[in-house]
Amino acid sequence: MKIIIRNFTFLFFILAFAAVANAQQTIFNVPSTDVLDKGKVYGELDAAFKPNNQRDVQRFSSFVPRVVVGVGGNVEIGLNINGNIQPGADATTLVPTVKYRFYQNEKNDVAVVAGTNVFIPVRNRTYNIGSYSYVNASKTFNEKTRLTAGGYFYSKNVVATSSRGGAQFGVEHTVNSKFIVAADYLTGKHANGYFTPGVFYKPTPKVTGYFGYSIGNDNARGGNNFFLFEIGYNFN
Repeated sequence: MKIIIRNFTFLFFILAFAAVANAQQTIFNVPSTDVLDKGKVYGELDAAFKPNNQRDVQRFSSFVPRVVVGVGGNVEIGLNINGNIQPGADATTLVPTVKYRFYQNEKNDVAVVAGTNVFIPVRNRTYNIGSYSYVNASKTFNEKTRLTAGGYFYSKNVVATSSRGGAQFGVEHTVNSKFIVAADYLTGKHANGYFTPGVFYKPTPKVTGYFGYSIGNDNARGGNNFFLFEIGYNFN
């Protein structure tokens, strides 16, 4: 019985993670240090799916629409709608966000951002409100490779039954004008503790496709891994 309860709880938070995409410009899951210019609008649809059944995480799919707007002063705000998970009842959650790039040194290609996501469950909710806050710094080398590192804090019930904090990392390498090889990683054994390698593909300046595979820090052999696909569009 304890094993069944443990696996059920673990599965619940994994499915919740399938909808915990950050409503800001990100690498895959880790926020980047990019901030939209004032008046710029970016939309994205994130799809996570696991095609096979395994012990700890069985077949599922999740779809998360989001939009990000630059408001000026190195600030962008966003909103995503989490919780469209199949199979099972939707757990719709509104996630308003803000990201502020409070330091940038263009000469040395260094930038630092801070941000917060607020989770507001509105349907089939298991908690009232939660948050994800972070600080990230990046350094770009030879205008092709950008390294990102920072720390994060999740409040209780967002990715686990207790609050969680840790480190997050990312790397992006520009191959050419259309392809970028990338990966990001969040430490910790919780519903957002994943290593996700993949590739970005830009068929046009306004459209970007993100193709990744998320591998869990916990129970990866038991099925805690899945495909991640995102399609983004710059409206102006």
